[in-house]
Amino acid sequence: MITNTNRYFIINKPYDMVSQFVNRGSAGKHVRLLGELDFDFPEGIHAVGRLDSHSEGLLILTTNKRVTRLLFQGKTPHKRIYLVRVKNVVSPESLEKLQTGVSIIVKEGATYITPPCEVSIIENPQNLFPHQLEFRSYALHTWLSISLYEGKFHQVRKMVSAINHPCKRLIRLSIEDLELGTLEPGKVLEIEEERFFRLLKIDDWAG
Repeated sequence: MITNTNRYFIINKPYDMVSQFVNRGSAGKHVRLLGELDFDFPEGIHAVGRLDSHSEGLLILTTNKRVTRLLFQGKTPHKRIYLVRVKNVVSPESLEKLQTGVSIIVKEGATYITPPCEVSIIENPQNLFPHQLEFRSYALHTWLSISLYEGKFHQVRKMVSAINHPCKRLIRLSIEDLELGTLEPGKVLEIEEERFFRLLKIDDWAG
């Protein structure tokens, strides 16, 4: 039983849901919120390392306000793995471009060259849950595994677009050793504090 003051959860964020509990978008525009999930979340819960509404997968929720700083603003970067479905067949040459670095546009229109990263083609992705807008299975496509240690705004989508392979689906599988596994879309898993920080490879969480 978890008795600590702070609580820690992961969810498999569904497609077409924003990573927040309050609608901060356009007035009158309906968006699906995390509070619509079938779970009684504690007061003060918030999302860490948000995913945009069209992205899916591993999302951290916690009442601990220090987690964002420890995980994404510290000196040590943390590895994130994404499963990405892109349009058409990716050639070895295009794959190498992703691996060695591509030019993308970041904040305020600046050009940014992505650092070398791990990218591989996945022939048969496992534990894959379809969503309602999954395009035709027979359309030409490629599944990619992309590992990053940074998170520029829409970086993965911009990277595959830079090699002329538009992103059709994006799923975050893991952050360090904290993995989505077989957790179904919309489901919630609570994690004990010490294990949560150990899997994320954060050493000073108790400080």
